[in-house]
Amino acid sequence: MSDIVACVMRCLLGVAMAGIWLVAPSSAATVRLAVQKAGTVAWELAVIRAHGLDKEAGLTIEVAELASPEAGKVALRGGSVDVIVSDWLWVSRERGLGAKLKIYPYSSTVGAVMVTASSPIRTFADLKGRKLAVAGGPLDKNWLLLQAAMKQDGIDLKSQANIVYGAPPLLAAKTVSGEMDATLNYWNFCAALEAKGFRRVGGIEDVLPKLGAKGRTAMLGYVFDERWANKNHETIARFVAMTRSAKEILAASDTEWERIAPLTGAADAATLRVYRNRYREGIPRRPIADEEADARVLYRVLAKIGGVELVGPTRELDPGTFYRGIPGS
Repeated sequence: MSDIVACVMRCLLGVAMAGIWLVAPSSAATVRLAVQKAGTVAWELAVIRAHGLDKEAGLTIEVAELASPEAGKVALRGGSVDVIVSDWLWVSRERGLGAKLKIYPYSSTVGAVMVTASSPIRTFADLKGRKLAVAGGPLDKNWLLLQAAMKQDGIDLKSQANIVYGAPPLLAAKTVSGEMDATLNYWNFCAALEAKGFRRVGGIEDVLPKLGAKGRTAMLGYVFDERWANKNHETIARFVAMTRSAKEILAASDTEWERIAPLTGAADAATLRVYRNRYREGIPRRPIADEEADARVLYRVLAKIGGVELVGPTRELDPGTFYRGIPGS
């Protein structure tokens, strides 16, 4: 879509945002946000600042750049930041252990299985007997969901394939060098492989309906403490509206992607294009009730296959996991 269309969309979003705060606040509220330097939150933040969306929302965003998702979790639990991006699996587990956290959908982009263009592997079932590189370790959500789906077809990939666990960049490199028959990796590494000519056997989103989900489920969300949320309902509403506006700009404008290209780490135009397309696919657009219902179904699947080591003492998604305080969600 053209930048003219993007501008029109932004104006419309501005009108929608005005419905959330009818009167501009006298002073900006502050949100302390944890960001990974090369992550998608940083991309959106660049758009927010470039278009003055934070000022329109009456917000001051204080950014803490952290090295890893785990560092963000520590920062949130320690009270040094207000918002991080994590998954509802962790939020529910923490709630079961006494930490009252909340989550609001951020992205449904998940991992995928990638092979060379000439590979005979055409379906997930073809992974049987193959050397499969799995990023993130034995308790990675992508891997557990794939296993659960394949078990419905009588295939136990954990025992019937040669599984190699490792760090995402290392496994992507081994896949490029031909050491692996296939790799199940995080979405951005899959995008880079796709740009190099590798073929996508399928994304983990493709197996979710088989596991009982009704739609493409947002696995990641903005996470914050319930006590902070109770004191800052209006701030959270403005924050979510602001980030939605940034997402819509990235959904509509290809030129915007050229501007943020250095932040993405994309090696070339082809990689940036795949990043753009996969990011856009992952923008959540479903009602919060639908997201929560699917999360509850998938949580049961993950609890069954991952056990206590994954989910802790709670076998069901904690009923307070999702934040319901956004008007119209």
